Amino acid sequence: MSEIHVLSPEVVDQIAAGEVVERPAHLVKELVENSIDAGATRVHVEYFDGGRNVKVIDNGKGMAPADLPKALERFATSKIKKTDDLWKLRTFGFRGEALASIAAVSKITLTSRRKGDEQAHQLISEFGKKSEINKIGGSEGTTILMENLFENTPARLKFLKSDAAEHTAIKTTLKAMALSHFDVEFRIQENGKLINFWPACNNRKDRVEQILEIKPMFEGEAVRENVKAYAVFADPHNVAKTSKNIWLFAQNRWIQDRSLQAAVNEAYRSLLMHGEFPIAAVWVELDPDCVDVNIHPTKSQVKFQDPSLAFRAVAGSVRSTLEQAPWIPKTAGSVSSAAGRMASADPSGAEATSEFKTTQGLPNFAKSMPKENLSFEDSSLQVTQFQKKDFSFPTTFQQTKLDYQTLADSAAAREELMTPTSPAQQTPLTEEATPQTSGGGYWSSLEVLGQANLTYIVTQNRDKIVFVDQHAAHERVAFERLMSAWKGGKIDIQDFLFPLAIDMSPEKVEGILLLAKDIERLGVHIEALGPGTVGVKAAPLFIKESILGKVLDRMAGEIVEQGGSYSLERAVGDICATMACHSVVRAGQALSIEQMKNLLKEMDQFPLSSFCPHGRPVSVEYPFYKLEKDFGRIV
Repeated sequence: MSEIHVLSPEVVDQIAAGEVVERPAHLVKELVENSIDAGATRVHVEYFDGGRNVKVIDNGKGMAPADLPKALERFATSKIKKTDDLWKLRTFGFRGEALASIAAVSKITLTSRRKGDEQAHQLISEFGKKSEINKIGGSEGTTILMENLFENTPARLKFLKSDAAEHTAIKTTLKAMALSHFDVEFRIQENGKLINFWPACNNRKDRVEQILEIKPMFEGEAVRENVKAYAVFADPHNVAKTSKNIWLFAQNRWIQDRSLQAAVNEAYRSLLMHGEFPIAAVWVELDPDCVDVNIHPTKSQVKFQDPSLAFRAVAGSVRSTLEQAPWIPKTAGSVSSAAGRMASADPSGAEATSEFKTTQGLPNFAKSMPKENLSFEDSSLQVTQFQKKDFSFPTTFQQTKLDYQTLADSAAAREELMTPTSPAQQTPLTEEATPQTSGGGYWSSLEVLGQANLTYIVTQNRDKIVFVDQHAAHERVAFERLMSAWKGGKIDIQDFLFPLAIDMSPEKVEGILLLAKDIERLGVHIEALGPGTVGVKAAPLFIKESILGKVLDRMAGEIVEQGGSYSLERAVGDICATMACHSVVRAGQALSIEQMKNLLKEMDQFPLSSFCPHGRPVSVEYPFYKLEKDFGRIV
């Protein structure tokens, strides 16, 4: 007796449904994509009971009566006709599986009317069994009502999560669909209650701001050969606690891609702290024959012909704008920061919420400042206090043949780093590090009031008080100078008489040796001394031996974790960030007013000065309207 059986169509459909419709959110995605493919400009989605009952209404072109039963058949589609069409897809659906899979595990009521037809036509399918087509009143477009999902497959039904969890997944899916189609109006109802209404927008940026509710957001573009990336993203003050707010689209399809997600994170490198993630939406466009969208049943993943091009395009689209720091006003007198805008827009003192995470409450000076500075006689910050220790703070760093080893070893050497140089002595910066302002910028236009707790430079403009972390600020400046020196080929190398042995795991040794040639561009020459040891034959003078091992071990760890996405420039950045942290003015160091002003001038030369290389904010703002409110001057 034969043991191999041909499965019945009903069983085949239910198996397919398990691949295409894992949960209600996938069902909603398939139905909305069909509406978009039909040319709909308005989509209304209603869902109940954790998504087990869903209705999607659109104003698309509708279907002919004869096509209604075909739409519920497997491998019936209007999107493709031959194999070559798979490599030229411009639509979202193409397999002809979704509706058939949904119909196999639910009751479907399909109603559609084409433009010009006198009436709509309706077909009902109960778990794959179709009714006759009936004429019915209805508006132009298509309405699909799905009821009793998985009722005929109790084993599938019990694997659904709670109603709240399924509703969250549906809302996330609809948010992604709305982000990718800015010209379509979306109306969303949950258990009969309107929860979202997103009118059509003029462009992607407007749509992202509308849905993510963050303003302003910024745009960027980059092209790498045949790959184009366009990004809309928030400034580094607006961050998320998870990576779920990085929205990725390929050919306008919402996708999940760890490599592209890493590219967005890479663009924000040195701007976010550990545990912070960007808020961004990125679109990747390329020739259809260079990307395969047919690798996953739910079409949530794609395969790029050259993933590295997509990675570089995405990272470049975000970084190109971030490097200009458009969120920083040109001068401190202009009311363009979040706090400044609120102060101007709400002079009455009505409660407002800042979009910047750095707009925080006024620090408690009684706790943070030395007690001797709190007497009435000393209530104003005394300039003479900061002049007790002479610390020459120039407007530029000396950039030629710096002794970085000595620099990192002592506070006295820090003064050497900051010795003024005349313009004639300065080495021209590379294009990437060229100062962005020729005159006074935002930081230097702040009025310096003094120093708090020997750590924070206290400044003001007409709208707010701004506290500047002197160590974080100087750290960013030193980091940019070191990066400039590397890009300009001005790094001095020291050869070790005997290789410096650094122990690390065999996986890390293998990973870092794969990039040995690239790492040599950093001035670090390495070789294998054993399965768990790397030998360093030479290294830049500015890297202390005491931290060289830690730097290389961390670099090797990231190479193993990120693979090909770990770039040489990131390796340079990691090293320079570590060295900058060890070679600048520290917290607890007294500065004169002139020294503080000079540091602010230095900050103006580099657009990303609002964050230290490790992503910590350099400044905290406190708007005057909030101060007046706290003192009861306004109600």
